[in-house]
Amino acid sequence: MTNKAKKKIWNGNVRDAALSILMEIHDNQAYSNLLLNRTIKKYAIEAKDRGLLTELTYGTLQHRMTLDYYLEPFVKGKLDAWVRELLRLSIYQIVYLTKIPPHAVVHEAVEIAKRRGHKGIASTVNGILRSILRKGVRPIEDIKDDIERISIETSHPKWLIERWVKQFGQEEALAMAHENNHPARMTARVNILKTTVDEVLGELAKEGIEAEKGEVVPESIHTSSGSLANTAAFANGLLTIQDESSMLPVIALDVKPDMKVLDMCAAPGGKTTFIAEKMNNQGEVYAHDLHEHKLSLIESNANRLGIESIRLSSGDSRQLDSIYEPASFDRILVDAPCSGLGVIRRKPEIKYNKTEQDLENLTKIQEELLDTAYGLVKKSGIIVYSTCTVEYSENVGVVHKFLEKHPDMTTVPLDSFVKNESLAIKDNMLQVLPQHFGSDGFFVTAFRKK
Repeated sequence: MTNKAKKKIWNGNVRDAALSILMEIHDNQAYSNLLLNRTIKKYAIEAKDRGLLTELTYGTLQHRMTLDYYLEPFVKGKLDAWVRELLRLSIYQIVYLTKIPPHAVVHEAVEIAKRRGHKGIASTVNGILRSILRKGVRPIEDIKDDIERISIETSHPKWLIERWVKQFGQEEALAMAHENNHPARMTARVNILKTTVDEVLGELAKEGIEAEKGEVVPESIHTSSGSLANTAAFANGLLTIQDESSMLPVIALDVKPDMKVLDMCAAPGGKTTFIAEKMNNQGEVYAHDLHEHKLSLIESNANRLGIESIRLSSGDSRQLDSIYEPASFDRILVDAPCSGLGVIRRKPEIKYNKTEQDLENLTKIQEELLDTAYGLVKKSGIIVYSTCTVEYSENVGVVHKFLEKHPDMTTVPLDSFVKNESLAIKDNMLQVLPQHFGSDGFFVTAFRKK
């Protein structure tokens, strides 16, 4: 089977749109969250069908390895990539979704195969799917090896499961891998410069959105339905959409009004604007990012939120010691670039695209950013190091190397968090796993210069 898929846009067809997204991820390692919005416009997907498009795209991506395990006994010969994606998409609906009749799934798949390929491919797709309906899929319990079974059951690469079992134990590794296959809930941060949490909850209720207070951060709220981005509360700068875990580094930074604070990896600015809010918009927040085009995002958000204390600039933050005098800042946030293994729920493709070598390469950048921060923080000042990953080498490993290199730095107790039983703190380091309180995987620690 060698035919390539014809690039036709089938306006309004949800499954064909989902297939296009899956192929873009396959061909170009594109990010699913960015492709979704673009594809909705490109395919003119109606509002009532957008939830299904998200479900089909994320569901097929999240369960890719499991779907391949189900598919393999029915495949004779080589499949083109787009045909395999179409079969994964169809098997996902048959196995995981209950409201779509299986024969409707087969019919849709055959029509897409005809349109993108030809009658021969359509016949192959029809034959494979009907065989699966007739015979059923093979049980995962047949896999004897524990690591391999968890890998296939949760659709995570075997090397990743092996690392997690070593780092967290089999029970936590299995719980995390399962949690990664559940949709992330919508979380936001209330802008305390303009309003209160109770007032925002009241405003959202008027717009038909049920929200409730978060579990850990006092300013956080979350909701399981509705689009916070389309509310008047968002437009009026009363809230910022941000995961609750992502707010924790700012809490650990312990900022006060009139401080001078540096955010070294600032875009898209969720933590930067939170820092300014916690400082009551008084003082100076210097926000740097490698990518100049992303600074406009921070500026736009700051304007919407009514914040004036942020100073923006771009460039490699590892070289900021050539711009600022030593010991210039009261507080520095190093929210470092990382493997992103804590946000797999939002970007399922991460688990297939990363390699063990990628993890090692990132630690060098993380260590260099911290070394620069060390030179720029005042005596008795605080550096907060955070990542959105659960990987030991990028978190605890980096912390240990930093402390060995700079003996006048010490970790600071995370007093704001210790009373919360949802938070796993060890040796002044907080590692959030996605299953702890339904938030993203995150790591936070704070250092003080003696």
